[in-house]
Amino acid sequence: MNYKCPKCNNTTCEIGEMRATGGTLSKIFDVQNKKFTSVTCKKCTYTEFFKTKTSAISNIFDFFTN
Repeated sequence: MNYKCPKCNNTTCEIGEMRATGGTLSKIFDVQNKKFTSVTCKKCTYTEFFKTKTSAISNIFDFFTN
């Protein structure tokens, strides 16, 4: 991966994932239909989030496992 931290110019990072709810119905049924990929600098911990697409099957799986 070609990464350079915009804050400290470090070149090492960690990749993560976060899910969040969107509207009222997704909050009521606890369906996490928003998905974000995070990139965190290993040196200064500066983190950026990028929105990614979620699949319908993952949303259905979230609904039945909560």
